Amino acid sequence: MKVPSGQAPSAESMQAFGQAFSQLQATYVQEATRLWNESLGSATGAGAAAPRQPLKDRRFSASAWTENPAAAFTAQMYLLNARTLMAMAEAVEADPKSKARLRFGVQQWIDAASPSNYLVTNPEALKLALETQGESLKKGMSQLLADVQKGHVSQTDESAFEVGRNVATTEGAVVFENELFQLIEYKPLTAKVHERPMLFVPPCINKYYILDLQPENSVIRYTVENGHRLFVVSWRNPDDSLKSYGWDDYIDKGPITAIRETLAITGASTLNTLGFCVGGTILSTALAVLAARGEHPAQSMTLLTTLLDFADTGVLDIFVDEAAVKLREMTLGEAAPSGPGLLKGQELATTFSFLRPNDLVWNYVVGNYLKGEAPPPFDLLYWNGDSTNLPGPMYCWYLRHTYLQNELKLPKRLTVCGEKVDLGAIRCPVYIYGSREDHIVPWAAAYRSVPLLKGPRRFVLGASGHIAGVINPPAAKKRSHWVNSQLPESSDDWFATAQEVPGSWWPDWSRWLAPHGGKQVAAPKAYGNRTRKVIEPAPGRYVKAKATA
Repeated sequence: MKVPSGQAPSAESMQAFGQAFSQLQATYVQEATRLWNESLGSATGAGAAAPRQPLKDRRFSASAWTENPAAAFTAQMYLLNARTLMAMAEAVEADPKSKARLRFGVQQWIDAASPSNYLVTNPEALKLALETQGESLKKGMSQLLADVQKGHVSQTDESAFEVGRNVATTEGAVVFENELFQLIEYKPLTAKVHERPMLFVPPCINKYYILDLQPENSVIRYTVENGHRLFVVSWRNPDDSLKSYGWDDYIDKGPITAIRETLAITGASTLNTLGFCVGGTILSTALAVLAARGEHPAQSMTLLTTLLDFADTGVLDIFVDEAAVKLREMTLGEAAPSGPGLLKGQELATTFSFLRPNDLVWNYVVGNYLKGEAPPPFDLLYWNGDSTNLPGPMYCWYLRHTYLQNELKLPKRLTVCGEKVDLGAIRCPVYIYGSREDHIVPWAAAYRSVPLLKGPRRFVLGASGHIAGVINPPAAKKRSHWVNSQLPESSDDWFATAQEVPGSWWPDWSRWLAPHGGKQVAAPKAYGNRTRKVIEPAPGRYVKAKATA
């Protein structure tokens, strides 16, 4: 029996919890006794005990944990405690959101309390300190001090990368800029290109070059290689001069302006568009604004891991309620006593890291500080740490009207740029992609975009998560994707009859996109046009700007 929010638990629910707790207690005592007895036997050498097997948890898989009986017992008791605490959290009767918050909080505490995270209870780190005569600890302390100065835990060797030198290297030029974004045009890699240009709108909460990390896994390069004349929005990293910008500014001075400039430069009457994550939300809103004005510039729209219906926002839902949004509005939004402010990029980055703390926080605490191991170069993690700020009013509008009130999906509920927006008024064909293990945009939530858009639609599901599922080049021959020409109401029904296809989803998208590109014409020999000259080479200044502290 679930307890409605704000009501006291009933006698029946209390009795059910008591019974569940008693069972957990009995199981815990039984398991703890068994571990204690095994530990005593191992310590005294009594009996013919079999050699200890490495624990399946990778934090305790090294031989140092099994060679030391005390360390082995500590690790096993920790895992038992963790299982018991999570089972207790699951046994609590509460509304779904409260229960999700409880689970999240308990999991954060469990992950932080791991004996692997502390020098005195980590036999690997202690053994290494002895073997290196303290050099590992000396180096770890040096790396800790460096990270304190930087304000974040290093996940990679940041000195190994430079934007424009070994990431974001696809050749192009900035052909337009305003105070909010630069428009990059990429050099054609084919003798002929499709007559209709392509515009990418990446997320503004991080930098566009996730789509152009390396030549071999670059969505940007792949698109150009397939004969599309490509333009990409490179958002500015906001500073105090943009702190008062709102959602309307991002729509009008972002994709609406980018669409007009792309069409003006190429001379085309329509273009193909792509939005990634919140970039897809921004792009869809912009096209709905234009549709309300009787304009339909998009020949097609591709949405990658995008939310339009915010009924299911995954783990991020636990951070959003009326009180939390109101607090943001009073501290960062237009209602702030001292005026609008900036949501700092490092705060966003830290929040996202703690959605997967063992992989993105504690793993590096142990490696960097306890073992003194320098994190290896990894372009994806370099991008992940290259954070961006957001203007407070824009962020607050987004939180309230999408995550909290889920109004974007409601026809003409919201007014943006002076227009009542209706996503159903977007006429163009749409390619919708979701990632099966995405914890930021659950794939079933991405599927909810299908009924909101009324043009021809195709939904494709890729393996892996929010980033790795998208950045999956065909040459790697990794993972798989699912396709289904039918679009039933339920995402579960879609998956039940979907066909799994080995490898990347990129070729499926390319085949879908090609007819929308129009006929082949000679590739342009220069960037821009007579009125829109090259400002600077790609990747441009905006993407290189670091978030203000």
